[in-house]
Amino acid sequence: MSVRIPGVTHGPVARLRALGGGWSQNLCLLLLVLFVLVSVFAPWLAPQDPTYGDLGSGLVGPNAEHWLGTDQGGHDTFSALVEGSRTSLVGPLTVVLFSTVTGIAVGLFTAWRGGWVDTVIGRLIDVLFAFPALLVAILAVAVFGKGMTAPVIAMSLAYLPYTARLVRGLALQEQARPYIAAYRVQGHSGMFVAVRRLLPNIGPTVLAQSTVNFGYALLDLAALSFLGLGVQPPTPDWGAMINQSQAAVLQGQPLSSIVPAVAVVLVVVAFNVVGENVGDRLAGRNS
Repeated sequence: MSVRIPGVTHGPVARLRALGGGWSQNLCLLLLVLFVLVSVFAPWLAPQDPTYGDLGSGLVGPNAEHWLGTDQGGHDTFSALVEGSRTSLVGPLTVVLFSTVTGIAVGLFTAWRGGWVDTVIGRLIDVLFAFPALLVAILAVAVFGKGMTAPVIAMSLAYLPYTARLVRGLALQEQARPYIAAYRVQGHSGMFVAVRRLLPNIGPTVLAQSTVNFGYALLDLAALSFLGLGVQPPTPDWGAMINQSQAAVLQGQPLSSIVPAVAVVLVVVAFNVVGENVGDRLAGRNS
């Protein structure tokens, strides 16, 4: 039976307001929503074809036709920035979703089973920790070739241990609490207790970790494209834009390099601030 308190608004809108924060959190949320909308509607928002280069219009400053100027190949910087948001955000999001879902499953399973299962899987996780995600992505490119598919899969596996170890530690702490023993005495299955009761209590912390992982994944994939091992031309990508615009910086047209770099920083900061704020508020509600 639910109790309605006079003067308090209930429903989805109230829940969203309760998750809000100060002006900095709201600004970051607005930026994040803006970047997501831009990536979704990129084909309609880009005023020009970012893959078309006019050498006669190379290194042109901002004007009515090219809002942010062009790079040395004559590609419109604004259109490349808009179209590049799709590849720059989808890759890290895929890495975070796969590593988080798989890491939660592995962490809960090892903590619940314990014994030799916990020991064996724990050693495997330690082995994965020994390899940095960017190095694993570079090795995947060396084996399977350039592009985004192999690095995204490799980085998903590389980020899995962070979530798995976190979930395992939190689950072990929760297992010592009286409510877990109470559910076991009532005859509930281990899967029911772990998924329906234990997971919601550790969810906010896992969410905060996932936001941090998203930032690192975005930086790693951008670095991979900057090195020429990730997204290949003519597909727009923020990391590749920074690499291709180095000559433009030396010739006095830095916008084509600065703009994608600023976009990477803004997305990472906004995602971390919003994610940690939501995680902290959900943790306060569950406490």
